[in-house]
Amino acid sequence: MLAFLAVIVVFCVLIFAEYMSRYRGVHSELTRKFVHILVGIFVAFWPFFLSWGQIQFLSLAFLVVVGLSVKFHIFRSIHAVERNTMGEVLFALVIGILAFIVTNKWIFAASMLHLSLADGLAAIVGLGWGDRNKYKVLGHTKSIAGSLTFFCISVCIMIWYIHSSHAPVSAFNLLVLPVVATITENLAIRGTDNMAIPLLVGLALTSSL
Repeated sequence: MLAFLAVIVVFCVLIFAEYMSRYRGVHSELTRKFVHILVGIFVAFWPFFLSWGQIQFLSLAFLVVVGLSVKFHIFRSIHAVERNTMGEVLFALVIGILAFIVTNKWIFAASMLHLSLADGLAAIVGLGWGDRNKYKVLGHTKSIAGSLTFFCISVCIMIWYIHSSHAPVSAFNLLVLPVVATITENLAIRGTDNMAIPLLVGLALTSSL
């Protein structure tokens, strides 16, 4: 029952984003990030009311839905972007992989919040305030504003993680991991950050236990 409700919530977010994109003229990049952030935050807390097996199953189900949507152009609000990216597919896939390799619900949450909040807000800030501070990484445009946003949000997530899970306070958790995650966000192009960032955070925090 809870897994079914989780699907309904995600579906409602997608429908709302599609409505805003098709009938309210909201730019597809904004609706895409809206879905990215809201769904990612919701998924981050799935281990608190779903089993790991249920999360893995939902990941596979979402992967099928995303594949069909890409093929038949169903949800244009999340696919109608100029960049050639596999981001949506990797987003669905990484949920199941993370649920397979992580057994701590707080680590899962911190990993997914890096993907949803840190990465999503960095993109929005970069779009709004990154025009005058752009730089190139592997031929792709980034911004200082976006990267600083990612780093700051990452630090905030780690503070929340330490406080909530009672993990040890360390330079690794509060500084090294946010720096490495920010660098990874810069280097992982064409949507591969959707896979690289949560796996990096999940594996790093698991190894530090």
